[in-house]
Amino acid sequence: MAAPQDSTDYSDLKAVYFNGTLKRSPETSNTEGLINVSRLIMEKQGVSTRVIRTVDHDIASGVYPDMTEHGWPSDEWPELYPAVEEADIVVVAGPIWLGDNSSQTKKLIERLYAHSGELNHKGQWVFYPKVGGCLITGNEDGIKHCSMNVLYSLQHVGFTIPPQADAGWIGPVGPGPSYLDEGSGGPESDFTNRNTTFMTWNLLHFARMLKDVGGIPAYGNLPEEWKAGTRFDFENPEYR
Repeated sequence: MAAPQDSTDYSDLKAVYFNGTLKRSPETSNTEGLINVSRLIMEKQGVSTRVIRTVDHDIASGVYPDMTEHGWPSDEWPELYPAVEEADIVVVAGPIWLGDNSSQTKKLIERLYAHSGELNHKGQWVFYPKVGGCLITGNEDGIKHCSMNVLYSLQHVGFTIPPQADAGWIGPVGPGPSYLDEGSGGPESDFTNRNTTFMTWNLLHFARMLKDVGGIPAYGNLPEEWKAGTRFDFENPEYR
């Protein structure tokens, strides 16, 4: 029996993919090859998408929104961050190097963390209305390790993580073909394509649900109320 066709409208959603490759444009990025599998699904549903290859930009290292205020001569992150502000879905993608996320992926996580103390219009942490996912490529072991790091980091700063919100592809451990190389089997991998599809649809479903209900309820998670002293009033039924 065929699954029922989804008839939900996703055309008002926006998604941004951050590619943590170490290769500057126009060099081919294998990570971008996998990003495009997910991106095509979203675009077929009318979602507005954008891919940002972070290595193409002069992004300073640090954990403040604008590092030029902290000694750096230049920083493009303030120009890129509006793409996150506008997005309903943020996907962090990147390669595996030495069994871990690339330096570009780690820098991105640090720059997202720089905004973790900011508040949204409800007074919650700023990333509460957004969902996050992760895509990993490489020809060495480490997909689950890298995904754990990314998804933990995203949820820690306020993103909602749907079920099965990561996917990836690795070739044989050691020197060998990368995802887009001829004969790699990457684009044809049923396992990778299935997981990428499931991840993408789960991101769409959760972004739709959150947007339709106005985000995560604000009851019980407002930093300003906590600072105001309600943390001491646990006997009050309103705070149970």
